[in-house]
Amino acid sequence: MFFPMGDLPKAPGRAYANMTLVAINVAVFVLITIPLAAARPDMYDPWLAEYLRRMGVYSPMSARIALQHISAYDVFVFHYGFKAAQPNLLSLFVSLFLHGGFMHLAGNMLFLWIFGQNVEHRLGPWRYLLVYFVTGVAATLFFAMFTRNSYAPLIGASGAISGILGCYFIWFPRNKIKTFVFLFPLLMTTFYLPARLVLGFYLVVDNLLPFLFSGGDGGGVAHGAHLGGFFAGMGLAWLTASLPGMQRGRQLRQQQPEFQFHYDNSSITVAQRLQQLLDAGNYPAAVSLYFSLKGRAQRLHVTAQQAIRLGEYLLEQGDYAAALSLFRRFIAERPNDPLLDRAFFGAGVALLNSANSLPSAHQYFLAVLDVTRDEQLAQQARHYLAMIDPRIAAAGLYR
Repeated sequence: MFFPMGDLPKAPGRAYANMTLVAINVAVFVLITIPLAAARPDMYDPWLAEYLRRMGVYSPMSARIALQHISAYDVFVFHYGFKAAQPNLLSLFVSLFLHGGFMHLAGNMLFLWIFGQNVEHRLGPWRYLLVYFVTGVAATLFFAMFTRNSYAPLIGASGAISGILGCYFIWFPRNKIKTFVFLFPLLMTTFYLPARLVLGFYLVVDNLLPFLFSGGDGGGVAHGAHLGGFFAGMGLAWLTASLPGMQRGRQLRQQQPEFQFHYDNSSITVAQRLQQLLDAGNYPAAVSLYFSLKGRAQRLHVTAQQAIRLGEYLLEQGDYAAALSLFRRFIAERPNDPLLDRAFFGAGVALLNSANSLPSAHQYFLAVLDVTRDEQLAQQARHYLAMIDPRIAAAGLYR
């Protein structure tokens, strides 16, 4: 068994939205779940009759037997839990704050506490709450696709939390997760494991395989909701990371229209035209030309040296959104290029100078250490890593 206990680096400051979500979930459990779980159902509650009917209880004798095992909370959950066969907007949101027991609550809150802070720091509190609820709704609806005729109520925050995990998976792949490994009696200790290894295990082993082998029916565990939330979080994280750079690139294409390069009709190559602009010191036009290129095939006609030179110029100008967009394209399109380490480093510097992006910058500086043979560049990356979180250096988590 694997239990996450913390992550590095941790975003600075307090994650107030995340703390509020944890507090609300705990308060609902203490103020509603515990008292109702200890109480008998109200015999005059119309939802009790509906609950018994959906359980297949019709005779007075079977009803008396069933009532011995039903609490007021069971009826409450049946009323406010999300039922795929009888959906409504209220239960879609209320169900996100109901839990089946202490262990259900504790497991969900542990994951939310560990993984939520960095995601909130990246998004800001209001967008974080929006992503939490959007992915929670997406998780519930995805689960409902496979249980359309079911009156079994779906409850729990795990779908929404899986959405936060999906964001973390995209944004912080090289973070380290302090994990307690319990393989009694062979192994009982803690390790710092890569975030994508821990979250990949959660996604595939804990959810995807059980979901596939159960045909969508998780036997009491909503694996479909976990998967739906995780994939929704990944999609939103990708969009959030990509859109600012795409918008900035569009602006740069429009700034210098007189220098637009007509790729199909020109007698010189794009690399030659770009080099002419660079030699003339006309960097704004060179940047506009680069961002006017359409698609990977055209951008690969630009030499790696030219692309890196443009990115470093944008860093010098303080245009961090455009620099980040350029370096990310370089990384995606030239994964084996000898200058890949400089692209990782440039993306890290751009994020280091962007709001709420220190944990994301950390990912790129670690990537520099993975690929570079330039000791001076590696030393600079280590310097920035130590600035982001001195605990990483103290723990010896990078070379």
